[in-house]
Amino acid sequence: MPELVLELNGRTWTLDPSRSYSLGRDPKGDMVLEDARVSWRHATVRWDGHSWVIEDLGSTNGTYAGGRRVQQERMGPGAAVHLGNATDGPVLTVSAAAPARSAPAATAAPQAPAPQPSVPQQAPVPQQPQGQAGPPGQTPLPQQAPPQGYAPRVPPQGGPQQPPAGGTQPYDGQQPTGLHRLALGRVMRIGRALENDLVVSDLQVSRHHAEFRSTPDGRFEIVDLGSHNGTYVNGQPVRQQTIGPHDIVGVGHSTFRLVGDRLEEFVDTGEISFSARHLTVTVDGGKQILKDVSFGAPEKSLIAVIGPSGSGKSTLLRALTGYRPADRGEVLYDNRNLYKHFAELRQRIGLVPQDDILHKELTVRTALKYAAKLRFPGDTAEAEREARIDEVLRELKLDIHKEKKVTSLSGGQRKRVSVALELLTKPSLIFLDEPTSGLDPGMDRDVMQLLRGLADDGRTVLVVTHSVAELALCDKLLVMAPGGSVAYFGPPDEALNFFGYGSWADVFSAFENYRDYDWSGRWRGSRHYQMYAADLDAVAPQAASVQPRQMRPPKQQSWGSQLWTLIRRYVSVIASDRGFLGLMLILPAVLGVVSVLIPADYGLARGPADGGPPFSNRDGSVILLILAVGACFAGAANSVRELIKERVIYERERATGLSRSAYLMSKVIVLGAITALQGAIICGIGLAPRDLPEEGVLLEGLPAVELTLPIMALGFTSMMFGLVISSLVKTAEKTMPLLVMFAIVQVVFTGCLFQLNDKLGAEQLAWLMPSRWSVSAAGSTADLNVLLPWEPGNPDPLWEHELSTWLLDMGVLVALGVLCGFAVARLLRRHEPEVMRK
Repeated sequence: MPELVLELNGRTWTLDPSRSYSLGRDPKGDMVLEDARVSWRHATVRWDGHSWVIEDLGSTNGTYAGGRRVQQERMGPGAAVHLGNATDGPVLTVSAAAPARSAPAATAAPQAPAPQPSVPQQAPVPQQPQGQAGPPGQTPLPQQAPPQGYAPRVPPQGGPQQPPAGGTQPYDGQQPTGLHRLALGRVMRIGRALENDLVVSDLQVSRHHAEFRSTPDGRFEIVDLGSHNGTYVNGQPVRQQTIGPHDIVGVGHSTFRLVGDRLEEFVDTGEISFSARHLTVTVDGGKQILKDVSFGAPEKSLIAVIGPSGSGKSTLLRALTGYRPADRGEVLYDNRNLYKHFAELRQRIGLVPQDDILHKELTVRTALKYAAKLRFPGDTAEAEREARIDEVLRELKLDIHKEKKVTSLSGGQRKRVSVALELLTKPSLIFLDEPTSGLDPGMDRDVMQLLRGLADDGRTVLVVTHSVAELALCDKLLVMAPGGSVAYFGPPDEALNFFGYGSWADVFSAFENYRDYDWSGRWRGSRHYQMYAADLDAVAPQAASVQPRQMRPPKQQSWGSQLWTLIRRYVSVIASDRGFLGLMLILPAVLGVVSVLIPADYGLARGPADGGPPFSNRDGSVILLILAVGACFAGAANSVRELIKERVIYERERATGLSRSAYLMSKVIVLGAITALQGAIICGIGLAPRDLPEEGVLLEGLPAVELTLPIMALGFTSMMFGLVISSLVKTAEKTMPLLVMFAIVQVVFTGCLFQLNDKLGAEQLAWLMPSRWSVSAAGSTADLNVLLPWEPGNPDPLWEHELSTWLLDMGVLVALGVLCGFAVARLLRRHEPEVMRK
């Protein structure tokens, strides 16, 4: 087995045929090349038993021998292989080792970083289409030769190569963090508990998570043991599946690959690469709001995204996080397709929206406690959650504020708490949307320094911002042009020279004044493009073609566990809001007292208080009208803001596995209990001084209860209507006009102001109003056809003093509330990540 001598960039390695060698930009590799056209893990060199072979690992720009792109090529003395470009890419020359050696063959040692090519002070302006002028303030420069080592790209023969299939080659050439032997007939159990065969110290992993088992035909399978966060094969959740040598098994932050009878483990510690290739988003009508966006973020880096309004920054963020997958292109998380593997990789991605994802009424520790309960498996011990919360608080220097309410913190501190919430699950990739919006310059700097620290600690951080004061803290800067295309990507300190302006204000003014200028074309014709982004464009764009149903991950916890946690959190939020508690008690009391203003001589009995003959008691209908309107207003007021004020929180928690129905039921149960209590208070005050019917239709001797039940049910159904309003509006300010309109409409259609039966149109419209059915049920008990006769011989059929009529009225009233619940569930879908919609 002959040794081989490789020479690359003036450095020489003598290779031992007993092992293979990795080659690429990865500093952990055996042969490291600092060249943007070389992929992170580009190729391997090994002895195959007959000759030395170089094998391409699905690199972006390819490996070339004799001017042609190759996947695998045999090498012998005198051979030359180009990397990244067929003509001027780094060349690997091969020679035979000397026959005599004074020392054992050397192992490929890490290479010192090669000097970076000089960066031009101003990028050349590409030739403009005929009749198109560049923006003023820039002096067109003659086309110059690119810097040495960055000649124009030569397309590989046979067209561009496709990226490696997600889940089949991501870890080729990477050293595993652990090796485990699988034996036939034995079971290897994986989990967080110490009694497992393979212990994974990760709170995303259940105590007994999954098992590797051998099958009768000599193969191996993975079996999920009912874990909370799921077991994944090639990014898809599975219960039981046979695995092969090209399958990637995901358990929490650990990934496993089967090589023979050996299980290789790769732990995601945060040092991951991230790139976007040809992202394009098209909306209705064929308009592109994101156009062919490509860029790459190396591990442990801080990337800033800036641009004017309408440049597609928010759309880009949603495409990068998988919330709204691009229509064309792909997002690669450590060479794995994020869209195809979203179910597994979602837990490794953190997102901090512009609005705080916190309940401001809670203390910092309490807010994090409930977030941890929802995001960690149900078998996580309280001590484990508390330890992780304390760890995050110390890391972000929030431990001195942990007992303070979130609402009492400064803007910068609240943003730190939002970041802390995301750090609970130890994400490797963190996105932030306008984290410095509304902050003063000092807090702006503090937040950006925080993000710099997060990147230095081993995470990749991407921040969308309008602030340009602290861009120097970033490793790379992505500038978006109007229309959703890339105007620049590279080091922040070279950006202004690239545009040819002295300040960012001038750059943004040029964007606004020259919106039709080909900013993307200028970028792609520049040297900066060749240096920082050209390798990403070597792969042809592809349609994303990802089915949301395939990507939808399983729920982290059981439905009942989520519901109980949500109920407890919601009760804690309400209990912490003294203003709401006071209003909850004062409002029904005031509404009940208003009904007492009706003279006490008249009640809801079929005759005066002194026992005289029956008579038309108009005041009795007014009493029911006031009670009904009070229940309508109180119920709707309780819920009309609840969903809109938590919309950002719900969207983020839904992406992490929150059940939509559990969330909605937590609102229904808590608000329903509050509204029912309010209905009882209103009726207790309003009916106490009244003369009530002696006989009801349902409960003998309990007319007050029989009259109270329809009012409580009306409050509940009105609360459900309030949730519908809250899920429809875009801002909280729009809820109050709709609340007032809802209450007024209910007054009109109670049936107490004018006769509704036999009124074509009005009667049918009244069937949709909960107040019509509530007053009818109470009217059935009070026998309003006698108490309030509209026309002799034409009684209202919904007021008949019969049990069947009362049950019909109550049944329809409750049914309206249930229909509203289904409507809210459907409307909530609009505010969810697209991949989570059922």
